[in-house]
Amino acid sequence: MSDTHRAATATNPLARRLGFWSAVTAFLTFVVYVVCFVAILSSSPVFTWTTLDNYLAYDETYGGPFQPLAQLAMLVFGLSLVVLLHAVHESTDPARRVLVRISAAFASLFAVSIGIHYFTQITAVRLNLLARQTEGLQYFVQANPHAILSAINMLGWTVFLGLASLFAAPVFSGTALERVVRSALLLNALFCFGGAVGYAWVIDWLTFVTINLGMGGAVMVVTGALALWFRRQPA
Repeated sequence: MSDTHRAATATNPLARRLGFWSAVTAFLTFVVYVVCFVAILSSSPVFTWTTLDNYLAYDETYGGPFQPLAQLAMLVFGLSLVVLLHAVHESTDPARRVLVRISAAFASLFAVSIGIHYFTQITAVRLNLLARQTEGLQYFVQANPHAILSAINMLGWTVFLGLASLFAAPVFSGTALERVVRSALLLNALFCFGGAVGYAWVIDWLTFVTINLGMGGAVMVVTGALALWFRRQPA
């Protein structure tokens, strides 16, 4: 770490605290998501979208608290990522802060995209399903991979998160921990862009592997390593 970097981080203890807790929060949201994902798979058959009526029957039989909990966790993740990158901006070498600023801008677009999607699922979609007011709902329900909000959600998870990761990666270099963060960010960008290809060209296995497995693992490495990185910053 350079003297300039030490000076920058030493003068902003608030950025260190915000960075640490936002990284911890982001990491824990993915833990919650994984638990919910496993619980859904173990308690119900895999659902493949056909028609809204079939989804309504599936939801009535297998619906439970895990899906909305997972959606809430990802909504919180998007918000915590924005805070995390702004804390990184304040805690890194001034010569590289422009990269973090660009990364934070894409992260904000990511948070808005997935936030619109998940908040709509938790509120409007869930309430309409409970009331069985389903006219036009197939264009918004998350289970439909070609729904309008699903496309907006995937835009966030693939393009915007991928670009945010790509621009943040060069900021980290030098220590072994920073190299871990950089490698995980680059891998995450690759997984996100691969997911965009899989979603756009309906290659379901590619989307599943890159987004559900690859991106999820890379993000947990990044957020866990960044929590440790902020904890190690000089006072």
